Amino acid sequence: MTGHRKDIDGLRAVAVLFVLAFHASVPGLGGGFVGVDVFFVISGFLITGLIVRDLAAGTFSLADFYARRARRILPAAGVVLVASALAAWLLLPPLRATDVAADVFTAALYVANWRFIAQETDYLAADRDPSPLLHFWSLAVEEQFYLVWAPLLLAAFWLAGRRAVATAAVLVTAGSFALSLSWEGPAAYLASPTRAWQFGVGALSALALPYLSRTPRLLAALLGTAGAAALAWSLTLDESGYPGLQALVPTLGTAALILFRSPVSALLGHGWTGAVGRLSFAWYLWHWPVVVLFGDGQPWPVKLALVIGSALPAWLTMRLVEQPVRFSKVVAELPRRGLAVGTAAMTVPVTAALLLGGASVPRAEVAAAVVETAPTVDAAAARTDYPPSEGCEVALTATTSPPCLFTPSGSGRAGAVPGNDRVVLLGDSHAGQWFTMARRVAERRGWTLEVLTKPGCPLPALKVVDPRLGREYRECDEWRENTLTRLEGEGPPRLILLGSLSAYADKKTTLKGWRPTLERLSRLGAPLVYLRDTPLPGIDVPACLSGRPAASCAFPRSRGLAPDPLAAGKRPGLWTLDVSDLLCPGNGPTCPAALDGVVLYRDDSHLTNTLVQRLAPRLEQQLERLDLIPTVL
Repeated sequence: MTGHRKDIDGLRAVAVLFVLAFHASVPGLGGGFVGVDVFFVISGFLITGLIVRDLAAGTFSLADFYARRARRILPAAGVVLVASALAAWLLLPPLRATDVAADVFTAALYVANWRFIAQETDYLAADRDPSPLLHFWSLAVEEQFYLVWAPLLLAAFWLAGRRAVATAAVLVTAGSFALSLSWEGPAAYLASPTRAWQFGVGALSALALPYLSRTPRLLAALLGTAGAAALAWSLTLDESGYPGLQALVPTLGTAALILFRSPVSALLGHGWTGAVGRLSFAWYLWHWPVVVLFGDGQPWPVKLALVIGSALPAWLTMRLVEQPVRFSKVVAELPRRGLAVGTAAMTVPVTAALLLGGASVPRAEVAAAVVETAPTVDAAAARTDYPPSEGCEVALTATTSPPCLFTPSGSGRAGAVPGNDRVVLLGDSHAGQWFTMARRVAERRGWTLEVLTKPGCPLPALKVVDPRLGREYRECDEWRENTLTRLEGEGPPRLILLGSLSAYADKKTTLKGWRPTLERLSRLGAPLVYLRDTPLPGIDVPACLSGRPAASCAFPRSRGLAPDPLAAGKRPGLWTLDVSDLLCPGNGPTCPAALDGVVLYRDDSHLTNTLVQRLAPRLEQQLERLDLIPTVL
């Protein structure tokens, strides 16, 4: 590989414009996220080509390689990280700023992808607003890849020359691709092991280029054009199940465009595409923080305007930071200078993250003032005010629940056998939030509580797509079937408490989905009590309360009290408990986020456990008045 390739600059332009359009929510460009795939292939092609060239010339040095990476990537990224930390401190409520501080910290250390994986797979974590640094996952993947890739190629070349390099590239690419097909959810999308194959395809392209350069012109033009068509078709993809097999389309399409000259290559080498390509790295860094901090919830034309506007700080960063450091003869003269620059570019944002985190933690007295009366649960603590159900809410991919049986004398989860004197708490996380109330009902009567809950899994028989898995939630269907079968094989309980988010589907579909579930439960011979879905704030309540008065965090009654189809109807053998009038009292236009000194929600939809403790006696009395449980004095 010799000489500067203007068409690759143009391909960078295509990649960044794809991503920008996707993040601006431009209609018809929903597959723009594949721009990241294009970047990965280009990176693998260019970097591997340089490594192999230096290895063949006997001039390769790991220190020099990492110094070049540091000069190229870290200064511009460091500027954006520091700017994001400052903007978070100025613009965001304290709790959300604390989240951003952690994002800055992990992004500066290039492990942000693992933080985001952990957040998405932690089913008890509060629902959060998008991170302004979420896009740093791709930089983390890239740096993690090259941390391993360069020494691997060096060792392979020492052992058996270029052939061993090719063998290593094939093995890494094939192994990573196999992982990408076997892993699911956030790890499949964000983890370096499942994305390494796309760098590998670029690497194999670099190794194959000398042999493919003799491809007949007509065939090369056809293959290059086919690659462009594949890349254009990628814009029709959606994120469901991505990357998977469908990631082959943009990946191989990009490789074809790089390997085979075609009329598209001439278009990509046009002047303006080169300019956008050179700006692509800085523009990629800047656009997402601008969209998240200033355009969250805005219509796509506003987001698009913000994305276009972010080109200005990107251009300034490129001209004043990225290019001067990258091409500085003084810095490039010795590898240790480049490494020192990189270390500084990481240390400064890490320091900014630590300062932001310390400055943003809401003090108890601040939280108390925000809620306006001394809260039982302050805004910071509300985030982790979960029910003490000891892991009974099963993991994302689990299809059965553990034996979560809580006896009056304590937990009997291990090997306990459910008896007839028990209360069953059944449903998704909106059922699980009532654990403390259900346990009180059971304990005070000497009964056992059996917990069968799976977050994000509707109790009615509905087909849903889980955003964390990026596909149809098949495990939910299996769990629901296994759980109902399990209950049918146990003795009839005293009481079954049902709960489920009411917003999975429209009214007609929801009621149709409830029908088979309720029919099977009715045959168990126990009273069925539906816990009407609670108001849905739709905002991160603790974050809002950490920086604003409670009145400012109230949410519209029309949005929070969406119709609950099951609660609205009447079905023999099914009773409904409704606390909406307690959580959203009166007839005003809004529902409160805090009431009587208690933060009501731990995220954007789930009640704090402290609130459930407060409500438990009242719900118990309602069950007693309905004569569904014996009265206990």
